[in-house]
Amino acid sequence: MDERELLKERFKSAVSSTVKAISENFDLKIKFGSNMSSKKNSLNLPEIASLRKLQDFTNLRAFADSEALKIKYTDKKIYLKNEPKGAMSKALYAIAEKIRYEKIGSDKLKGVKYNITQCYENKFKNKKIEEIKTEADVPITEAFELYLRSHFFNVKQSHTTKKVLSYWKDSFDKNLKQRLKELNSCIKNQNEFNRLVADIISNLDFEDSDSKEKEEKKETPKEDSSQSEKDNEESNVSLKEKAQSGDPDLSVSENNLDSSNDNEDSSQKEIDGDPTLMKNNQKNLFKEKYKVFTNIYDEVKNAEELENDEEIIRLRKNLDQQLTNLQSLVTKLANKLQRQLLAKQNRSWEFDLEEGVLDSSKLSRIIIDPFHPLSFKMEKETKFKDTIVTLLIDNSGSMRGKPISVAAICADILSRTLERCSVKVEILGFTTKNWKGGKSREKWNLENKPINPGRLNDLRHIIYKSADKPWRQSKKNLGLMLKEGLLKENIDGEALLWAFKRIEIRKEERKILMIISDGAPVDDSTLSVNSGDYLEKHLKQTVKWIEKNSNIEILAVGIGHDVTRYYNRAIKIVDVQELGDVMINQLTKLFSEKNKETIH
Repeated sequence: MDERELLKERFKSAVSSTVKAISENFDLKIKFGSNMSSKKNSLNLPEIASLRKLQDFTNLRAFADSEALKIKYTDKKIYLKNEPKGAMSKALYAIAEKIRYEKIGSDKLKGVKYNITQCYENKFKNKKIEEIKTEADVPITEAFELYLRSHFFNVKQSHTTKKVLSYWKDSFDKNLKQRLKELNSCIKNQNEFNRLVADIISNLDFEDSDSKEKEEKKETPKEDSSQSEKDNEESNVSLKEKAQSGDPDLSVSENNLDSSNDNEDSSQKEIDGDPTLMKNNQKNLFKEKYKVFTNIYDEVKNAEELENDEEIIRLRKNLDQQLTNLQSLVTKLANKLQRQLLAKQNRSWEFDLEEGVLDSSKLSRIIIDPFHPLSFKMEKETKFKDTIVTLLIDNSGSMRGKPISVAAICADILSRTLERCSVKVEILGFTTKNWKGGKSREKWNLENKPINPGRLNDLRHIIYKSADKPWRQSKKNLGLMLKEGLLKENIDGEALLWAFKRIEIRKEERKILMIISDGAPVDDSTLSVNSGDYLEKHLKQTVKWIEKNSNIEILAVGIGHDVTRYYNRAIKIVDVQELGDVMINQLTKLFSEKNKETIH
């Protein structure tokens, strides 16, 4: 073991001991680098990508400290009892609880306070102030956390943080500032703190399922309000029954993502069952239809169609400049994967045959005995399966900056590496064409805002590299991910279905689908007029169906967020620098596992 590896192991040991001491749980099982399991009394911590920077140590220590404090100070039953409805409200509620238990620990331990504060301040060092142009560039979750941390942890304000807060400060001052003292007074009383936070969130001015209900009450005449409430109750019951039954709704029509205008123009269209998802005449058990209000504005585009050549080349050069900083690390890992794959493809021969390729190693026999027959050999058919890997990358606004750059770099290097090993690679991205619903929402407004319209935004799915196109012909396209204004909302369920359909019809024997995302599906337009977990539920159902009913292996990597609640096989990373390490290590592990199965 070299000095660097020894240092890494010592650091892991120190972190593990610290977590157990802080959490006061000395039986806790701690693993690094693989978040595949969610066993009781276990904690998964991210692998260390590099020990070159102090920031790498600080970020991991801060994450470990936070998880330990969560174990010690958060009662899950109390947390769930007070949790508000709506995806965005839940996200804000989780942020407040995280700050609560980190504050308690920080008051007791100066080292913990330093780690947590430094880690949070590091997030803004790489954030470019020129990228923050409008309110749409500042998610309420980011501003909410900054506002609370500024109070509880005295976070140092910079020009960037001031600009982030500026779009929400008036709303927070109005609804939050006067109640900060109340939050201070009950910081150690989780039940009171959680209840108070839920109340504060309900008074904030942002679009979520709660605000949707308020809007409908205002716009609905009194005589119709009782009927509307009854319809909503029936809808919620239906959703509950659906979740309990476990039957997913994957029924997206084949034309759903057609970029032409030949699609059926339907307001509040219910999408029919997709025959490509049915195996062996399997019955469609989907009880509740996932709706799309209209799909006439959706598009699937090749990357080169979205920008002119000159701009695409400029963006690619920008990506290449960033690649130089990470190339040595990721290339080293890529070589590891390449060795693994090529080892599986080693040639083997049958000897002493009567026909085939002349075996020159046996010519000495002829010299000794001229009457000895010539010996031939023939290459055995390799057992290595014909393989395709699809990389599906979240192109949402929250990926802007370092996350999307590293995702593009890793996709680039993986594509080159796997291509050398005769593994086909497809690189796809998903986002929306507009913020706040685009033309779909305009159409909904014109049609008098029918209730529960389903997905209400214009999808944009991007093909950066098709499976049959060589890397050299597609490499310039990957720079497009860095384009200002491309990254908007993320509707993961339909994107996963789209990627599934593309890989499902491929002839390769083995199919691997890797998703890179930084959290839950979010589209403000859709979630403001449907149930708060509408998109999350569809994603869960989609993943469950694919994992259960297809031979496609799904692997998800969550950047900064735990995606294990959606995918069985998932990894969480805290520092985006770990992405290359995790992607390549997990692919290597996948191939190794399959190889063992073949041997046995």
